[in-house]
Amino acid sequence: MKPMKKMELLAPAGDLEKLKIAVVYGADAVYFGGEMFSLRAGAGNMTIEEMKEGIEFAHERGVKCYLTINIFAHNEDIQPLTEYLHKIKDMALDAFIVSDPGIIDLIQEIIPDAEIHLSTQANMTNYRTANFWYKMGVKRIVLAREMTFEEIHEIRDKIPEDMELESFVHGAMCISYSGRCLLSNFMIERDANRGACAHPCRWKYALVEEQRPGEYYPVEEDSRGTYILNSRDLCMIEHIPQLAEAGIVSAKIEGRMKSIFYVASLVSAYRKAIDAYYADPENYHFNPECMAEMTRASHREFTTGFYFHQPTNKDQNYQTSAYTRDYSFTGLVKSYDPETGYAIVEQRNKMVIGDEIEVLGPCVEYFTQTLTEMYNEEGEPIESAPHPQQILKIKMDRPVDTYFMLCKKK
Repeated sequence: MKPMKKMELLAPAGDLEKLKIAVVYGADAVYFGGEMFSLRAGAGNMTIEEMKEGIEFAHERGVKCYLTINIFAHNEDIQPLTEYLHKIKDMALDAFIVSDPGIIDLIQEIIPDAEIHLSTQANMTNYRTANFWYKMGVKRIVLAREMTFEEIHEIRDKIPEDMELESFVHGAMCISYSGRCLLSNFMIERDANRGACAHPCRWKYALVEEQRPGEYYPVEEDSRGTYILNSRDLCMIEHIPQLAEAGIVSAKIEGRMKSIFYVASLVSAYRKAIDAYYADPENYHFNPECMAEMTRASHREFTTGFYFHQPTNKDQNYQTSAYTRDYSFTGLVKSYDPETGYAIVEQRNKMVIGDEIEVLGPCVEYFTQTLTEMYNEEGEPIESAPHPQQILKIKMDRPVDTYFMLCKKK
């Protein structure tokens, strides 16, 4: 079955730099938070001036911008949020991602033509609720992560044709109901539902018996403890056809707190997979190179979450909460001179003459070269670049461009 509308690739933009990277590497839309009222308070987020710059950058390239205001507001939040909305009401935002009904009402009052997308935090899991939100003026539902394909198909069949479904396809999974978690509040008094989650689900746990304080018993045989709440990362890049056929119009990548290397790798890989599917749906076969490209960035082991079945113990990682980091992101290209073949590169991790580096760029195949020439800002040849964000001049074997990235295998 050929989908009527091409699926949107929606990428995280934790700050202005990540927004630009997501746009350049192929996102159709980006989502980001302002300085307040977003559930990723630990991300860089953006000032009003940065949002204006980011929106202009994205719109010039045909990319949409969605502002996340998905906290569950307390009384004390209403007045500052009202003032904030008045400050941004004239921005050319394409939609607001919201979970709190009162905030939806407030946005509609201050910005009557605003497009509203219901955040996954609202835990939308059935067609009756979807139809309720449609009557409230919601254009798009970001489905709860706890939905199977069978349930998504039924929702799609029983909601208005012009209501859209968005779903997370990649990223961290919460051990809670679509992020509605109280564990961070309980453990460290940081409210996950107001943007300050400390991720205690990734911590190491052991069992303590009430009458034996200080005696820690492993819950399983690993003496280091057990990560009983530690989910694998969601990854649906091998299942683009099923997503499209279920009526998902926007494939969302989680990760506003991740690095620009993560954003570039994920967006580039999903872009290629989605484009290949829509180019020839009938004969589409997943290209394993997309998985190889994606896994250059740090990641945990993968799961398909709830899409095909209820998760089991095979969707948990009981051994470690650490990421797999096979590659080191070493530099970001700031400019390139095609006449000399030299690139100006901002260092992100240590590079040494003789390193084998891989060069990644938007919408191109990566290539490998040996690092043979490197100069500091004074034009002096150097053997090593150990200083964070050091500006370098590097000889490139092939043409590159702004936003290309250098990395090396560890």
